[in-house]
Amino acid sequence: MKTQVCIIGGGPSGLLLSQLLHLQGIDNVVLERHSREYVLSRIRAGVLEHGFAELMREARCGDRMDREGEIHEGFFIAHDSRLDRVDLHRYSGGSSVVVYGQTELTRDLYDARDRMQGKVVHHAEDVKPHDLTSATPHVTYRDGDEVVRIDCDFVIGADGFHGVSRKSIPKGVLREYEKVYPFGWLGVLSRTRPVSPELIYAKHERGFALCSLRSQVLSRYYIQVPLSDKVEDWSDDAFWAELQRRLPGEVAQRMITGPSIEKSIAPLRSYVAEPMRYGNLFLAGDAAHIVPPTGARGLNSAASDIYYLYHAMLAHYRDGDDSGLDGYSAKALARVWKAQRFSWWMTMMLHTFPDSIDYDKRLQDTDLAYLFSSEAALRSLAENYVGLPF
Repeated sequence: MKTQVCIIGGGPSGLLLSQLLHLQGIDNVVLERHSREYVLSRIRAGVLEHGFAELMREARCGDRMDREGEIHEGFFIAHDSRLDRVDLHRYSGGSSVVVYGQTELTRDLYDARDRMQGKVVHHAEDVKPHDLTSATPHVTYRDGDEVVRIDCDFVIGADGFHGVSRKSIPKGVLREYEKVYPFGWLGVLSRTRPVSPELIYAKHERGFALCSLRSQVLSRYYIQVPLSDKVEDWSDDAFWAELQRRLPGEVAQRMITGPSIEKSIAPLRSYVAEPMRYGNLFLAGDAAHIVPPTGARGLNSAASDIYYLYHAMLAHYRDGDDSGLDGYSAKALARVWKAQRFSWWMTMMLHTFPDSIDYDKRLQDTDLAYLFSSEAALRSLAENYVGLPF
């Protein structure tokens, strides 16, 4: 098989790039290790920056998002038994975010690839990139007993943190930065009306909590838990009781509880791999960087990678201009590190750390007090939350 761009990873990043390239006549193949059903079963965050929503529309995948997505012009931070609202629309100069589940977004991208007869190969086992520093790289994968070879111009590694792409960069070239947090998020999805029309981030001495939503009949809630906890340790009743303890009384009283339809624990980590290009391999999304979910930057950081890659590939094939490809790693990483800073700041300000001393706690309190006393601080938060320019 021969193509122009071989994309490893059939999640939202890989599918979005595939769709955008296809619309411009750039041939590509997507290789995904798992089944489509498995990919669509993964529950992930769903707060989309303004720029990401625009990119979905450019990919002709935004119709359902625009019909069913929730436009949010603000969110709340609960602390000291009170609710303070961050007015994103006011402090970002008129921008907002779209709340639309990543599963639904991925489904829309799959449907678009089907309509255009895009090449998406599922159950691609033992995927391996080869000759990445040559002008003629190729990728192999196993289909049953057969080894299939794909010759291409470029390889895109969009196969997540545990994928093969980043591991294909020699250790002497790759530099990794990581911070592991001493807690995780226990998340519950329930068919209940959300407790709030906008997200509530809650700082509490018992631990962080988040009230989110997927629609007006589907809620997503989280609480901070120790890394030693397991899903089996938490019954639905125990989860709801603990969540309500961490919320202001007015919020807890109006919460509608119900059976969980999905429950999982996600550890929190910050991670960046540099560079994001090695020869003709380009990393994107979780293959290159991970953020805590506190600031909703993970999927959005992946989208900015795809934006840069898409325009760089377009310039290469349409104009013979390689400046975008040559500058991709530096440009992507500049925005990635800003997202890292914002996610780290939100995480440090709102969570309870097991080893924190009284000094640390007073600084957290001061950080929140300063935030809501300063329009400049609120503008900074809003600017980062709705998304920095690509």
